[in-house]
Amino acid sequence: MSVEPIPSWPGELMDLGERRVHVRSTPPGPSETAVYVHGLAGSATNWTDLMGELSDVVTGHAIDLPGAGHSPEPPGGDYSIDAHARTVTALIDRVAGGPVHLFGNSLGGAVSVRVAATRPDLVRSLTLISPALPDLLPRYGPARVALSAVPRLGEWAATQLSALPAERRLNATLGMCYADLGRIHPERLREAAEELRRRDGLPYAAAALVGSARGLVAEYFRRGAENLWRQAAQVTAPTLVVHGRHDRLVNPRMAARAGRTFPHVRLVLLPDAGHVAQMELPGRVAREARRLIRETAPIPIGND
Repeated sequence: MSVEPIPSWPGELMDLGERRVHVRSTPPGPSETAVYVHGLAGSATNWTDLMGELSDVVTGHAIDLPGAGHSPEPPGGDYSIDAHARTVTALIDRVAGGPVHLFGNSLGGAVSVRVAATRPDLVRSLTLISPALPDLLPRYGPARVALSAVPRLGEWAATQLSALPAERRLNATLGMCYADLGRIHPERLREAAEELRRRDGLPYAAAALVGSARGLVAEYFRRGAENLWRQAAQVTAPTLVVHGRHDRLVNPRMAARAGRTFPHVRLVLLPDAGHVAQMELPGRVAREARRLIRETAPIPIGND
């Protein structure tokens, strides 16, 4: 693996009214806009390579959700899916003022479904990569997320984990998320370890992780019209759902339910990917996303 990966896109703190968030953006140019939403314990840098792949067709903006990445903690410590969805909606209003191509991975997929269902005017297309939609038969990884949401246990576990070397924690996390760790460039590992050590020094880092885990678990037990699967059925935007066959966190069998639920959906199952296909196989995900962007953009976009 000799080719050096592209550097992280430049970021800035944006004032979204009641909160400030850090956003990384590709250079302006394409008239179409994309917004990217990361998963639990992730950040805007999870989208670096996919943003690069698509930078000729969309101007991309990847958010660090409140308390994640370089974003400060939110007022009142609200890490619910609803709060994250309000933040993403405010970001779309700020950077586009109109419909965007919305991308979400894992927890970010759950957030993106809520945005697309409640604000259809702001979503031109929806791309979900291993979205963390409710599954009452969760795999080992989601079961650990559920345990982290138990009062006091989550904070205790986060404190214990932070005492372990960053590289050890990082290898365990990536081992859960990737199908093939050999696809990770050493420079990406170095960047991730450096970021994890920086996060260790933040007083709110553990609370942000545990709070977001609790927010996600709460959605698994939500009933009524705001249940995420019911909201998925209301999404009017053309939708692409990508799952990796080797996903250890979100069971790829959930793709079948997504196919039955989203009104306008195309499913892609990647036989050699894990939970973060946009990081592991960005070129392949980009080809699928580019097709959707091309089909939904109001102004024709050329083929590859």
